[in-house]
Amino acid sequence: MATSTRPGDVLAGRYRLIDLLTESGGGRFWRAHDNILERYVALHVISAEDPRAPLLMAAARESATVLDARILRVLDAEILDGKCFVVNEWGTGTSLDILVTAGGPLGPRRSAWLAAEVAGALAAAHSRGVAHGRLNPENVLIDRLGAVRLIGLCVDAALHGLPAGRIDQDRHDLGGVLYCALTATWPGPSDSIVPGAPHDHDAVLPPRRVRAGVPRPLDLLWTEISDDAPHRRRWPGPQHQELEVSTAGAVRERLMDYLGGDPSGLPEALAGSIPPINEIRPVVLPQVPEMTVRDFERAAQGEPDPEPAPLPALDEPPIPSVAELRHSADPTAFASVDPIGALDSVEVDIPTEAGMPVFADEDDEVEWLRARSSPPPPPPPFEPPPERPLFAPEPPEGAPSRRLRIDPSAMPHATDPSVAAAGFWPWDTGTGQAGPGRTADHTAEHEVVPGRNWLRLAMVIAATLLLLVAVVVAFNLGRGRTPLGAERDEPSGNASRNSRTTDTTASSDSPLAGVTAASFDPLSSDGEENDAEVGLAVDGDPATSWTTSTYQDQLGPSAPALKSGVGLYLDLGAVREIAAVDLDLVGSPTDVQLFVTDTLPEAAPTGEPVAADTASAGDLTLEPASPEGDTAVTGRYVVVWFTSLPVVSGGYRVGLAEVVVHGR
Repeated sequence: MATSTRPGDVLAGRYRLIDLLTESGGGRFWRAHDNILERYVALHVISAEDPRAPLLMAAARESATVLDARILRVLDAEILDGKCFVVNEWGTGTSLDILVTAGGPLGPRRSAWLAAEVAGALAAAHSRGVAHGRLNPENVLIDRLGAVRLIGLCVDAALHGLPAGRIDQDRHDLGGVLYCALTATWPGPSDSIVPGAPHDHDAVLPPRRVRAGVPRPLDLLWTEISDDAPHRRRWPGPQHQELEVSTAGAVRERLMDYLGGDPSGLPEALAGSIPPINEIRPVVLPQVPEMTVRDFERAAQGEPDPEPAPLPALDEPPIPSVAELRHSADPTAFASVDPIGALDSVEVDIPTEAGMPVFADEDDEVEWLRARSSPPPPPPPFEPPPERPLFAPEPPEGAPSRRLRIDPSAMPHATDPSVAAAGFWPWDTGTGQAGPGRTADHTAEHEVVPGRNWLRLAMVIAATLLLLVAVVVAFNLGRGRTPLGAERDEPSGNASRNSRTTDTTASSDSPLAGVTAASFDPLSSDGEENDAEVGLAVDGDPATSWTTSTYQDQLGPSAPALKSGVGLYLDLGAVREIAAVDLDLVGSPTDVQLFVTDTLPEAAPTGEPVAADTASAGDLTLEPASPEGDTAVTGRYVVVWFTSLPVVSGGYRVGLAEVVVHGR
């Protein structure tokens, strides 16, 4: 009997094949419709004579025993008419391989939530003694609401000719799902189309070495799960005991501990990571022109569409307006004119937009404006202003260059009609303008404004007093006193912890030589924080610097922070008196605390620091002070402890270009 299947075929009298999704190895995967329950299903079909048929039927029976909302169930399985087929619940979404290939890694928290959901589904199956057998990114589905679904339980391994899966293999593949979400590469034992994880000496590199920013707890968790990871280490807990990660349920508990037990917002964030592929976009059709009843009658009778009326020639007389026809003496004039043409021919001289209605005030008639047929005439040109002389006319030889402006009415010859007609001219050249008793060389003295000399003297005295006061204030400040010359009060208590001491103390304190530095990270498992570069902080070269690791979360005392602080300590070689510590920071703002001890620091510093401040710029000076405020701070080891880090590209990190300790 024929075993071929085509779209439209109905299997077992109820499953109508719709879309062929994949075809490989003699098997076909269909989207089908259940005609009885009216729902879509996923259907795998192989030949009944295929050697995988017994494995497929056994796998379907095992998978049907697992009931979990995160697993797409097996609904039916049968060998009929030469075909062996298994019917699964239909799921809509994007698989993990497409998600990381198109959008890259998911980030630590979303990756932990995804792996925790897969671990919970596997834990439910393992409790029934059922293993997936082929857990890879292609079998992890994320729907549009962020829910995680597991597909192909037992069935996918049987379709690939694999024996019944092992629970231990599922645990390793679970670690591979976490690795894939963090790095967009696949290290698991099952095959996948996702690019393989990088190797070093035939060993898979940990996620933290593949992609920067992977948190240490997730890196150590994968190390515990994977048998291929080099340098296996146990994941330290709060009391540094070894945590059990040999089952899928234990892995889920560890992942939920990392998330703080609160996955709020993570499903929505996971749904937001789905790339916009295969989206259905609306199709906008062009608007259909409206048709009137007359258009339908004309089309039914087969009449052609009317030709548009021709425009009037330019030399034809203008068409009278509606108002003119309405008030015309001829009663037939208004009826004989096309009203549409009459309305279109209205011309007005009001500068407005064409097509705008104009309502009359008396008889409520409406006229329509139209654009001018000819452009308006240009405005008249501007008349040039009368020419005026730029300078006064040159006086005759022997006459003064300027004369006093005199009111013509006060002149003896003001009654002269020629002078009154000419008006007052400010420049008296002396030619014909001297009256009786006036000579051409007459000059007048300008009147002096009263009080002007005293005003100038007062301004000079005020400027001198201001200069004297400024000199006195500068002299008093230079001696360390108040602007008025009084002695300054010495600060005490916590107010003087980060302030400068007196000039005598500052002059006697000098930079200490022979200072060595070491990174200080007691809250991590390895205690390392770029140890190879820590010497750059005390090499005397500001161009070189030591930096902390890049953290995905900010430092702090509670989750999601990984630790409360990180830093370095300085060895002075012997117990010294410490006056100040100069820090040249790379990045800001950051909170810095200073601790001084006589013994080598091993645990995270506690108690009250001897100095603390927030650096808002690159340079910061901390001056330690004892709790009493009157004794010097002494010690051999100086701990520079950062409790918050500035934001950088990819996370949080701070750098230290140079540290200088002043003391005796």
